[in-house]
Amino acid sequence: MTSFTSQASPPLHELTPATLAQLGERFGIDYRVRNAPAEARIATGSVRDIALPQSMHLTLSDLRVNCAYSSASRQTAPWFISVVLEGHIIARLGDQRLDLKAGDGICAHFTPQQPLTVYQPAQARLHTLNLAVLATTPLALPPPPATPGLTPWRLPATFSETLRQAAVDTLANWRQPLIWQGLALQLLGEGLPDHGRLTSSDASSVPASPGVSPRDEQRLAVLYQRLADHPERAYCLSNLARDAAMSPSSLRQKFRARYGCSIFDHLRQHRLAQAYQDLQRGMSVQQAAHRCGYRHATNFATAFRRRFGMAPHDVATRHAF
Repeated sequence: MTSFTSQASPPLHELTPATLAQLGERFGIDYRVRNAPAEARIATGSVRDIALPQSMHLTLSDLRVNCAYSSASRQTAPWFISVVLEGHIIARLGDQRLDLKAGDGICAHFTPQQPLTVYQPAQARLHTLNLAVLATTPLALPPPPATPGLTPWRLPATFSETLRQAAVDTLANWRQPLIWQGLALQLLGEGLPDHGRLTSSDASSVPASPGVSPRDEQRLAVLYQRLADHPERAYCLSNLARDAAMSPSSLRQKFRARYGCSIFDHLRQHRLAQAYQDLQRGMSVQQAAHRCGYRHATNFATAFRRRFGMAPHDVATRHAF
């Protein structure tokens, strides 16, 4: 598994322990390589990022892996899709283990507490594509499942060939993101599990969580949608708990059990997703920050960079012309 970023950057042509350490620090990934000197060429080939709108990060890797290495996420991804075009990898999440070869894909939801770990064995060629969706609102995607997990799937042969061809085509800078945005949307259509084909407004249709009564399920669904529809408003836990007829501690526990994240992580995701769209529409950083509920632009910029791997100013600049 390689890093993901929301900006197109020059491709890397070799991975060393130092390179992996820098990527891990920047993108929240722990890389591990056994018995490799500091100057070792862990892998050679190409790793490149494609800039996509709507909170999607796409990374293409075509490598000769000289030394086996592993990667473990330290962040949250509502949806993450990885496909193998050539070679093989091993993906682990909790008790799940999946061995993936050419034509295989996975759809994952992971958190820092339950990370996705990917092992890349030494091999002559490892050609993979990773798509991270960091906010579900811009694409009207469903919320992630209540608990992290992996769902395997198989690429249609024709689509696999399309991805291979797109990965080797040299396109003009303005054309490449358009082509890959369409392919990224097709990846989501192919790779999201069946229960993920609900609309984001159908939070109440997610399978019931153990220990949460049907009445509380309904109240949680109302709260979930309220925060998604109006992320710009000011909220406090005690008022939300009163509205849901629960104690604050009970609400915290049941919301996390139901949706796999805290109340304010859910709120922050929707606030930043709204801000991302506002910046794309031409709003200033200050305007976007205030509109999504942040009083201080510096706090907003910190949260935005942590979420999307780039400064809000970079989004505003990219879409200014």
